[in-house]
Amino acid sequence: MVWPAVAAVVLSSAAVLQAGTGGGAGRAEQLGTGFGVGPERPQDVLVSVMLALAMSAPVALAGVWPVVAASLSGVATLLCLMSATSPTAGGLVAVACLYFIVGRFRPWWLVAVLVSPFLAWVAYTVSDLPESRSVAGWVGLLLATAGIAGATMRLRESMTRRAALVVTAQESILEYVARGERARIARELHDVVAHHVSLIALQADAARLTTRGMPPEGVQKLGAIGDTARTALAEMRRLLGVLREDADSGPESVRDPQPGLNQLQGLLDDMREIGPSGVRLIVTGHVARLDPSIELTAYRIVQESLTNTRRHATGAAVDVELDYGADVLLVRIRDNGPGPGIAPAGHGLAGMRERAAMVGGALTTGSGPFGGFIVQAALPSRVTS
Repeated sequence: MVWPAVAAVVLSSAAVLQAGTGGGAGRAEQLGTGFGVGPERPQDVLVSVMLALAMSAPVALAGVWPVVAASLSGVATLLCLMSATSPTAGGLVAVACLYFIVGRFRPWWLVAVLVSPFLAWVAYTVSDLPESRSVAGWVGLLLATAGIAGATMRLRESMTRRAALVVTAQESILEYVARGERARIARELHDVVAHHVSLIALQADAARLTTRGMPPEGVQKLGAIGDTARTALAEMRRLLGVLREDADSGPESVRDPQPGLNQLQGLLDDMREIGPSGVRLIVTGHVARLDPSIELTAYRIVQESLTNTRRHATGAAVDVELDYGADVLLVRIRDNGPGPGIAPAGHGLAGMRERAAMVGGALTTGSGPFGGFIVQAALPSRVTS
């Protein structure tokens, strides 16, 4: 590290300059007046310069041996006080910095050990050095403050790191719980729902191939049932790939993109192939590519509405309308079937309402003005960038 050496040179130069000009020399022959001003002898100036250098030069060791450097600088400072030599400003800055570094990077009790000699000197009674004891008290207070400041900073950083570790641990636990819940849902979908859907596909194909004398229309219906079941299985596999984190590790982890409004025509074509009912797509407004979540929600609402129409209004004509407004995308699915029945509502309508609400929209259902059933969703038309 370069900065300790640079700091040592700068502080030593300042301390030696101050001591050499008489700013730190005391008078050996006037001990009764402490650090009083009087005629200076050459040996006093030499002692002052050497002590000033001894106080500041150990800063060069701060990056390697901070405790050793602080001890050497502290001993030199204590010798200044014992010899009635005024510590230089550069020396005091050096020793304070070293005590701060010890408190910052070493255990707090080392600061107490390094400050204790100054407290002992203050407590020791020397009748002819009263001012030296006073200066020692102020120097000890300075060094203790520097060490406490370093220890406080270290404690604060330790608490910050501990808080960060706690937050990281909490996030890891939440992520672990979420992964476990996704894995549980994936197992339920795979073991229960996917099993029954695959049985539907197998039974439809078996009935189509083994039933003799079946009309062509029945063969077509059974084939459509099998195709629809296989499509549902493919979508469920994609959903399982999203839920399972371990799907990322294998070569079969390629996920198809979620459907959007550009796949809507294919959905309507599947509806036309299943039965004789007519399905129209009516688009108004300025067509734009919307946020993927909005397009997925609109696609799923149309898909569920067509499924309900096929289930409860077989043979009814269906109009699917998309109205691109400035702020709202209106999705309207209406048929000319018998309208709402007396059977209790299933999960389909509730699921569509939840989907619309998740993206900030709303969904309404009810009878049409001329009969039939209408599903209308108002979704925010957030344009993708």
